[in-house]
Amino acid sequence: MVNIQKVLLLLFIVVLFSCEEHGLFVKCPDCTIGEPVKIQLEVKLDINSYSGPTLINVYEGNLEDSVLYSSYNTTRTRTTIPVTINKKYTVTATYYIPGNYYITVDSATPRVRYEKDQCDDPCYFVYDKMIDLRLKYTK
Repeated sequence: MVNIQKVLLLLFIVVLFSCEEHGLFVKCPDCTIGEPVKIQLEVKLDINSYSGPTLINVYEGNLEDSVLYSSYNTTRTRTTIPVTINKKYTVTATYYIPGNYYITVDSATPRVRYEKDQCDDPCYFVYDKMIDLRLKYTK
């Protein structure tokens, strides 16, 4: 009996502290009354003060599918991309640090959840809408 409790506790902790946001906890101010079809994918970037703007490529599906959705340059540390719900997007950022190019990759599949109990009024909550393209390590 004790082993079963330990396993259940471990599973609960893994789900609670997993890296991905699965929409378990709704942020009520981010809710909408109507079900969204398009949302803004939020992208975190590094400040590229080394030599100009950062190239952003957005692909529908996996990177290896090579279905380019959009491409643009930015000098901001945060940007948004209008995308459709329930579709996978892979985003790359190309940084140039004198002498080398660095490419970061991340993907997300924005999803919507109807919540009727956690907020004052029933609403739709979008989750898994964050892309992190910050550099982790350069040498």
